[in-house]
Amino acid sequence: MEQQEAAISAAKATNLQQKATMLKTEHDFKRAEDLFSKKLISEQEYNAAEAAYDVAKNTYESSLHEIERAQAGSSQARDQLSKTTIYSPIDGTVTVLNSKQGERLVATGQFAGTEVMRVADLSHMEARVDVNENDVVSVKVGDKAEIKIDAYGDRKFHGTVYQIANTGKTTGAGTQEEVTNFEVKIRIEDAAVTLKPALSCTAEIHTNEVKDVVAVPMQAVTIRTGESNLSPEEIEKKKQKVAQRDKGDNNAEFVNERAEKAAQKEERERVSKVVFLKKGAKAQIVKVTTGISDDTYTEIKSGIQPGDEVISGSYSVISRKLKDGIKVTYDKEGMK
Repeated sequence: MEQQEAAISAAKATNLQQKATMLKTEHDFKRAEDLFSKKLISEQEYNAAEAAYDVAKNTYESSLHEIERAQAGSSQARDQLSKTTIYSPIDGTVTVLNSKQGERLVATGQFAGTEVMRVADLSHMEARVDVNENDVVSVKVGDKAEIKIDAYGDRKFHGTVYQIANTGKTTGAGTQEEVTNFEVKIRIEDAAVTLKPALSCTAEIHTNEVKDVVAVPMQAVTIRTGESNLSPEEIEKKKQKVAQRDKGDNNAEFVNERAEKAAQKEERERVSKVVFLKKGAKAQIVKVTTGISDDTYTEIKSGIQPGDEVISGSYSVISRKLKDGIKVTYDKEGMK
């Protein structure tokens, strides 16, 4: 900066000198012009005085531009000096400090700038979670969410979805583990606790909500096909016996294959969701219409009433073995 200020002072001094020279040559030119009109000097002397005046005038104007150039250099130097002090665009807390005092930083047109530090506003935190491609279509901006942070145990934080990625991220491409997820950002609304960046968390996003409805455990809902009173396990055993009986008979195998395909198509058309109620000591199958579900319960829109005893158990029991009219009892852990 001192060098630039000195350059401005030198340019101004030169300008004053050139101004004085221009005024002198202007005076000499006017005198020569008067003498030439009276034919007291030669034309050569007159032309010399005129040329000297023109040179001095142009030199003076050039000195004015030198002042402007020096001032522009000073302004540029002042701007560069101001950039040596880095200001954070937000108020916050330094969370990462990559460079310390005395270290050299790179910031040119050819190289990426050095990250000096990271500043975060810890009073406004967000959770970034990956949502599977099958579920992200149900998520929308404004949905409420409950966030569980590993460091805080079972405590739940409340938030609101404010951004959903437009492009998914695929991991394990070309393998059986290939998964596509979309990043969803949730603004955390609880300000009572100061959270730290990079904490692990999971989120439960409420994509839909109903109140005062009949709901049953998710594993209590299963599917049945046709009107047969046999359980799926019994139906499968029956099919195996028929297949074993017809083994070796090519004609019967061809006929049975066609019949089996027709039967499978008919079964798919007659598939329905059911639950089993405990009526006395026996199970009663009931067709139901389901609504929304979460990780634990499924809404039942029709088929059962509040207060009905619903049979729940393992997948193999409910989906494979249980049938209408079978005897059921309570076990120590719950209903069976």
